[in-house]
Amino acid sequence: LWDINMDSGPVATYQVHEYLRPKLCDLYENDSIFDKFECCLSGDGLRVATGSYSNLFRVFGCAPGSTEATTLEASKNPMRRQVPTPSRPSRSLGNSITRVVRRGAENPGVDANGNSFDFTTKLLHLAWHPSENSIACAAANSLYMYYA
Repeated sequence: LWDINMDSGPVATYQVHEYLRPKLCDLYENDSIFDKFECCLSGDGLRVATGSYSNLFRVFGCAPGSTEATTLEASKNPMRRQVPTPSRPSRSLGNSITRVVRRGAENPGVDANGNSFDFTTKLLHLAWHPSENSIACAAANSLYMYYA
């Protein structure tokens, strides 16, 4: 996360696409390496969200020391591929976006449900309402709204 007035380094770093490191050659070959995923900040400044492949988006807590992280899917039925909660305790986003569909370790090219990532479906545009706890996500020709 960069502040355009501060060119010395990022304000904060979030591990969004680390699982893609082994796939960099594939991403370069199909020009996905040049994708620009927008990020947005919640109105209270406590969370940041960004898009990803397979119409997924990630929400991170950005308060100092926060370890909150959630992955959600922008779709008509975001709960269709939900898996049971892992046995280890997971961090809750409290009063944040509640349609959690994926958790757990991220393997290269495979999401937490064992599904392959689709590099042709991308969630590039997100906007967080300035005073409500809602996010608008644009994926392909659809607009999805998430509210907690």
